[in-house]
Amino acid sequence: MAMRIVGRERRRLRIRRRISGTSERPRLSVFRSAKHIYAQVVDDVAGTTLAHASTLSRDVRSQVGDDRKLDAAKKVGKAIAKLLLDKGIDKIVFDRSGYLYHGRIRALADAAREAGLKF
Repeated sequence: MAMRIVGRERRRLRIRRRISGTSERPRLSVFRSAKHIYAQVVDDVAGTTLAHASTLSRDVRSQVGDDRKLDAAKKVGKAIAKLLLDKGIDKIVFDRSGYLYHGRIRALADAAREAGLKF
């Protein structure tokens, strides 16, 4: 395994020791691949996923088209915020999964905040 991946995995575990999602404040977890970005909201106490969105989701995929990856991340952030607000959840804990708070991760978080989520 490449050292870059090992470092991210160690950071992810370090973050997860401090962050946990509850039913009042679920955890918004982000995964980033080379082409796509995925977001899911998890209640760690109950062990359930409350909502998920990605660039592969039907509603987001139709909006993304040939957008840049940064613009696609913003649309995923708006989509996950809309799903949560429809369920009556407006406060979350952000889990960046060991990625730097930069680029696509930051764009997704900022878009979710603008759409009405509180971190």
